[in-house]
Formats: sequence, C-alpha cells, structure tokens
Amino acid sequence: MVYRKEIQQFADMILSTDKIVAFTGAGISAESGIPTFRGEDGIWKKYDPEKVASINSFYENPANYWEFAREFESKFLDVKPSPAHLAIGRLERMGRLLGVITQNVDGLHQKAGNTNVVELHGNTSVVKCLDCGKEYRREDVFQMLNDAIPPVCECGSVYLKPDAIFFGEPLPQKALNQAIELAGKCDLMIVVGSSLVVYPAAEIPLIAKRSGASMVLINLDATPYDDIFDLRFYSRASDVLPDVVEMVDRKGL
Repeated sequence: MVYRKEIQQFADMILSTDKIVAFTGAGISAESGIPTFRGEDGIWKKYDPEKVASINSFYENPANYWEFAREFESKFLDVKPSPAHLAIGRLERMGRLLGVITQNVDGLHQKAGNTNVVELHGNTSVVKCLDCGKEYRREDVFQMLNDAIPPVCECGSVYLKPDAIFFGEPLPQKALNQAIELAGKCDLMIVVGSSLVVYPAAEIPLIAKRSGASMVLINLDATPYDDIFDLRFYSRASDVLPDVVEMVDRKGL
C-alpha cells in the first residue's frame, strides 16, 4: 500500500520539531529477521515462555533457558539493523531525535547509530552472574555452551543470566523513569512495530499523548490504542521510514 499523502504529512510533522521520540517493539526487529514473540509465527507459539524465560524457571533450572538460547537465539548473534533502524539512526544524526525507547533486547538501535537508547526490557548482549556479578559477552557464553549447559561462571555458579528482563521480573526503574521523562517532553512520538499490549511499556505512548505530542503509528496490525494516533501506517517500517527521512533531509536543506 502506498501512502503518498501520509508520507508527505509525516515528513512535515518531523520538520516542525526537533523533539522526537521513537518507541519501538518487536516488529522493527522482525524486519532484520528476528521473529516476533506474539505474532502468528511468534516465538511463544513454539516455546513455553514460563519454562524458558521466566525468572522462577531460571532459578529452578537455568538449563531450560540456555537450551532455548542455543537452539533459537544463537541464530541471531550477527543480525544487522533493518532499513527502519538505520532511518531512526539517521534522524538522530540530523539532530531531530531526543531518543529511542525500545522494548527490544537486541541492541540493533545502537548498531544503527543511536546513542540515547532506553531499553525497557534490558539487553541480551551482556550476561551476568547472579551470584558474583561478573559480566560476560554473550558471544563468549555461547562458546561455553559447547562444554556445558547451563554455562558455569568462574565462581562456580550456574546462574549466568542475560541482562534482559524475564517474566516475573520488574522493569528496571531507571529505564522506566527515563522513558517517562522522554515521553513527557517530546512533541512527536513515532511508535514502530509494537502491538501495545505489553505493560507497563504500553503506557509510554499514552504519556506522550497526554503531554500533547503528535502521534504516528507504523505497525502491520491495529493496536488497542489506534485512536490516539494522528497518522497510522499499517505497513513494514522499512517501507515507510527511509522514504520519510529522505524527504525530511531534502526538504530540510
């Protein structure tokens, strides 16, 4: 579907402010080849999240998570940012983006050049020992899986856990506070690839709306909050954002 008029309107909205915040979910990373969690072919259709990604299950048997990680997550260690990620990175370099708030844990926004990224659900690139606090690179822990599952810390602990939020854990308060602050002071929020059903993260766009921000949605499917958006694109973000940002760059000269 072509949104010529809406693309123009979207570009004009961006050109009218330098206080933009992007809020991103699994849909943007799906465009890099990482499956979503809750979609039709989502990860949780194949794996039981309570078994492989809950904190209680992890403490009971960390091998459950690491078997899942070796089978599934190891395929995506070298994944690259999508054109949509790169477009959001370009918005920052243009001086128009206050920051990115993301529900994703893959670090693709940083790879795309964004420097102010609030990760509501953490990041899997770092693995920490829950007993001694030692940190490991994820790639190094995957090498350890060749010898033992679960991997074992130098201190002897089997509780090596990615620095991401598991089911049953609260969101990091610092990140949540940063997200609320960004949402409250932006003039335009661009919601990309989020179904807006996971709380408390889904509250963040509502804060932006209540604070008077203009709102744009780019998502394949409708969300429970579609009525808060001034513009809606039911499309892949990579089919919208690069064109919009290119138009902004040309018109902003």
